[in-house]
Amino acid sequence: MDKYLIRKPRTQDSSPVQDSSLVQDSSSSSKRIRIDFNLENLPSDPELRQKISSYHPNNHDEIRRYYLTKGPCQPPVHDYPISYFSGKPRRFRSEWYINRKWLEYSIDKDAAFCFYCYLFRQDVGKQGGGETFVTKGFKLWNQVAKLDSHVGGVNSAHNQAIKKVEDLLKEKQHIQSVFVKQSKQDKTKYRIQLNAIVDCIKFLLCRGLAFRGHDESQGSSDRGNFLELLQFLEDHNESINEVLQKFWKNCKLTHSNIQKDIVNEIARETSKVIIKDLDNGFFSILVDESRDISVKEQMAIVLRYVNKKRIIIDRFLGIVHVASTTVLSLKHAIEGLLCEHNLSLLNLRGQGYNGASNMQGDINGLKTLILKENKSASYIHCFAYQLQLTLVAVAKNHINIAEFFYVVNTQFAKIKEDLENGKNLKHPGDIRWGSYYGTILNLILMFSVVVDHCKKNKSRYISGRPQHNTQQNTNLHHFCVELFYTVIDMQLQELNNRFFEVNTDFLLCMACLDPSNSFVAFDKEKLIRLAKFYPFDFLGTDILALNSQLQNYIFDMRNNDFFLELQGVSELAEKLVSTRKHETYPLVYLLVKLALTLPVATATVERSFSVMKYIKNELRNRMGDQLMNDCLVVYIEKDVACSIDNETIM
Repeated sequence: MDKYLIRKPRTQDSSPVQDSSLVQDSSSSSKRIRIDFNLENLPSDPELRQKISSYHPNNHDEIRRYYLTKGPCQPPVHDYPISYFSGKPRRFRSEWYINRKWLEYSIDKDAAFCFYCYLFRQDVGKQGGGETFVTKGFKLWNQVAKLDSHVGGVNSAHNQAIKKVEDLLKEKQHIQSVFVKQSKQDKTKYRIQLNAIVDCIKFLLCRGLAFRGHDESQGSSDRGNFLELLQFLEDHNESINEVLQKFWKNCKLTHSNIQKDIVNEIARETSKVIIKDLDNGFFSILVDESRDISVKEQMAIVLRYVNKKRIIIDRFLGIVHVASTTVLSLKHAIEGLLCEHNLSLLNLRGQGYNGASNMQGDINGLKTLILKENKSASYIHCFAYQLQLTLVAVAKNHINIAEFFYVVNTQFAKIKEDLENGKNLKHPGDIRWGSYYGTILNLILMFSVVVDHCKKNKSRYISGRPQHNTQQNTNLHHFCVELFYTVIDMQLQELNNRFFEVNTDFLLCMACLDPSNSFVAFDKEKLIRLAKFYPFDFLGTDILALNSQLQNYIFDMRNNDFFLELQGVSELAEKLVSTRKHETYPLVYLLVKLALTLPVATATVERSFSVMKYIKNELRNRMGDQLMNDCLVVYIEKDVACSIDNETIM
């Protein structure tokens, strides 16, 4: 087998190219080196890539297909550095991507490259800029015309590279199709085999089950879920049985690498359906971090948007391993995942994070960095989470309430033994007020049993009055003044501390869109204020037009029978579209969509971490990042994945 010389990989001082091992061939007098690569770790940034010729020729097309699947590196929103030419500031502009599908930008080098020339360009001298758009990088921002001159004529090196890309994407023209001329019957059997394998993989993915077994040999009694399920299909389907009996010994489709490829393709097709449903509209992101079982920091991202049917949707976009939780590291990870799915930060209309300082910090927080690039990407700290923390904080800080739950908890074990009919006294959680509420409900149902044990504990209160207090207070005065009013004051103070002014203003303005009770919450001034939070969507003239539309809109709504019984902004959006009122009041409908898109709760992204612990458990702790991401995408969005037919995947 021929060995190809390649340039030496970058040292640790420069950015790493990929996770790879170096293999030396000592068969010749001069040592030759080639890279044992991993597709999952091939870099996206043009500056960090190795030349295609650096890899073994058997792998060239595989690597090219991988990059073609990902597409060119075109970070849509980035703080491009400024360079000075003749004293004038110039820099790369994202508008240059338009009508230039080949153009790439390297954040690492601040330079432009050609995607197609990287994949297929041959050494033909200085035509089309020589190596400028392949290895060196183009940085003459004051000479934009050279971008178009790089393309050249019909037979230029650039256009020849494009032709080779088109040929590679045409399966029938691929070299393997030329040399491997299977009969029609063999192809049919092959597709039966592949279809059965895809069925098995989809079944396991949608149920979050493991694939591999400890012993997958032919004589093993438990070869893992995948092989056992495939065997089950063989035993119950004659056509599959006939094919697999013939191909079992030489079957490569059951190999773990092929399984990963199919899993990846199912995940990609699932994401494609989600992005298509988004339809290039604006969206919000919900982001959170957590460590997996192998103590790797993972960041999950969820999209929130209004789909084509005008229904608010939360969709899991993916999970990314971040080497550190610094703000820049998180921002680059978010940009990278959005870019991978051809999503632009310019369409971002909301950010939802947890309360960590690196997320919501006003100076260098993640939300602040994104707001600098997109003022319409409003940040909302999860309202539901803040409310939970507020209620729990009050419960813990008020001495009487805290003592009440302490007494109940100390008697929990004893009371549990005496409960009748299998009832259970729910133990209150640390930060979930619902658990405290559940405890109180069960306490009411089992009050007589609980009172007997509290009496035994000699409770401090008799008839609602502390024993040490000599003043005669009634039960009403004690519980109303000393307990209820005090707790309400504590809650108000805590709510004011946690819900800062901007968030509160957002919430109050959004509430004015509620159609309940004949739009009783409608307030034109607050809705105009809400529009001003989105400067990219409402210009000065739009604000004036919105003012006029709102006057006609509220009169129309209150006198239209179709809108009398609506409950919630989501129902309002659907009804506006079904009655075509969204065309009559386009700016009002835009406000409705923006309000629905705003992430007021982050429960969806938190649930993804619960799934992560289920998918990547102690027995599967060596699962790679790409495989875990693919498994999570399919499992969480199984309704989308199940709608994709096998033919598309194959």
